[in-house]
Amino acid sequence: MAIKIEMLRCFCSVALSGNLVEAAERLGRTQSAVSMTLKQFEDHLGKKLFEGERKNRLSPLGQQVFEISLKQVRQFDQTVQSIQAAADAERGLLRIVSVPSVAALMFPAVLDHMTKKFTGLKIELRDTDTQQVLDALVEGKADLGIASGYHPMNGFNAVPLFQDQFGLVCASDHPLITRDEPPTVEDVVSAPFIRNALCDLIQTPSFQRAIEQADVTIQNTHSLITMVRTGAWVTVLPRMVANFIPETTAFRTISDLPDTRQVYLYVRERPRFKYITDECREFILNQILASYY
Repeated sequence: MAIKIEMLRCFCSVALSGNLVEAAERLGRTQSAVSMTLKQFEDHLGKKLFEGERKNRLSPLGQQVFEISLKQVRQFDQTVQSIQAAADAERGLLRIVSVPSVAALMFPAVLDHMTKKFTGLKIELRDTDTQQVLDALVEGKADLGIASGYHPMNGFNAVPLFQDQFGLVCASDHPLITRDEPPTVEDVVSAPFIRNALCDLIQTPSFQRAIEQADVTIQNTHSLITMVRTGAWVTVLPRMVANFIPETTAFRTISDLPDTRQVYLYVRERPRFKYITDECREFILNQILASYY
């Protein structure tokens, strides 16, 4: 018997709730039906997913399966929503996914322009990290994507948008901000330093060697800035990201770090509503970037 999405959904509901009764209510099914589906899943795997009969503690395998299953269920639901939205979009559908710093700059103006130009247009906007931007494009969940770095993909045109300088980001009263001379790479990484995903785009050898020794890595930008605001930690981010962080933090260039982040616009070559995608592409290139520079 093949593993079906409803098996994964059932298992995730039981794992999240910790009991069959609540899981059954959440799924709109009987407790016996949930129990039978769960048993079929375990029989197929040939191993138990829970320790004991109470379903309130996952086995080691169950924990691994839960993490994978939850991701797949959420992706499936997003796909179904996108399919339904496409079917309902009689007057057009525009789906854009972008890294957060550019989304904050771009989304308000794009939304205003496109809704005024195309009455009844359905628009989906989402901000996330670069890898998930690329995943959304490849999986057919977006028509345009804005991501850090160049990533060649079949079926997409990559258009360079802009570059922004990498630099130190820390509390505005941190000694590396308030002193007269600009900090060096050694100064930055010698302070309590937090590595983030964008650091991997930096090619300067001294910085690459230094971050290999970093003890702390935070991927989520909100959590990263929360830590930096305490004054105890520093990090390195592009200038545009720093433009949208709280006033209690500050950005400063690093004297021996010339690297910049290159941001690209990825456009699907054959979108369903090409005239809408083309209009949005031109608006981003001609209007948003003009205001940025």
